[in-house]
Amino acid sequence: MAKMILSVDGGGIRGAAVTQFLTHVENQLQKEHKLSVRDCVDFYAGTSTGSIIALALATTDLTIAQINDLYNPDTAKEIFTENKVFPGIGSLGLETPKYEAGGKTKVLQTNFGSARINNVPQDKHVLAVTYGISQRQPQIIKSTKAVDRELFASAVADASSAAPTYFPTKELEIAEQDHWLIDGGVIANNPTMCAIAESRKVWHGTAMNDFRVLSIGTGYCTRKVNGPSSQKWGAIQWFTEGHILDILTDEMVVAYQAITIMKPGSYIRVNAEMRQQPGLPNPPDDAMDDVSASNISKLKKMGDWWFEQYGESVVQLLRDTYSGPSLDRINPATGTPMKHQPE
Repeated sequence: MAKMILSVDGGGIRGAAVTQFLTHVENQLQKEHKLSVRDCVDFYAGTSTGSIIALALATTDLTIAQINDLYNPDTAKEIFTENKVFPGIGSLGLETPKYEAGGKTKVLQTNFGSARINNVPQDKHVLAVTYGISQRQPQIIKSTKAVDRELFASAVADASSAAPTYFPTKELEIAEQDHWLIDGGVIANNPTMCAIAESRKVWHGTAMNDFRVLSIGTGYCTRKVNGPSSQKWGAIQWFTEGHILDILTDEMVVAYQAITIMKPGSYIRVNAEMRQQPGLPNPPDDAMDDVSASNISKLKKMGDWWFEQYGESVVQLLRDTYSGPSLDRINPATGTPMKHQPE
């Protein structure tokens, strides 16, 4: 039987574009086919803000409209509560995390309630990518692993979104052992390959050609890094001017791997550069923590634009009726998705 994977990247507040896009997809599925995104997806995967979205879909009763509403200015400001310990340089995330942990933890606990990983429906699965700093290795928390199934979904989302320099490390007890976890974006900001690998292991009797993948990014950063100046930079300059975390969490290699190994027409990558282009005259700021009302509005308009470009194809992919080519991110020269041509 064919299996559908939904994978969502990390990107902080830029997840607003994803939830806006999925809201449109959900509305069209319900209106035209009396289906929901949940009816169509077998495996959910997320990193950081993507894990919040994936876990909300997989383990809670929150509607997609309610998940979308989490990305509003008031809630965002509660999540991104500035750390007051070290004013000035501390606000840059150099001497202490830029933001306090309490706001994000409270929002997640309030909205996820008592949901645990084992609340995922029967024969469906979810994974969230984190990184264990004590063990110095990826920590993929997943419903296919017995010791992970009793974990609270809110705590897992909290750990997966604990971006270094932005939020404090998250302590999580797994199998009676303490794990210190940070944002999985440091090793797999795009969790698509993790999802494909785990899905293949779970449904080992399903042929590779029977898997379909909807992979959604959170916008591609395009701000320039000054090459000549970078030759003289140390740690502080790489963080403040080189935006090193954006470089480390680049998702394009995984996107290339996924579109290459998937059967033509079974993969759609929804993403775009966050710069002015046809269809996106007023692009959002690419910062993961720009929670101004104006920027969130721009992010949601980017999600509207994504639906205009990908919506019908994505609905068909979810319903297993899509017959077009695999689609990649939007070409900024044309404002339309790139069609993958296998070599």
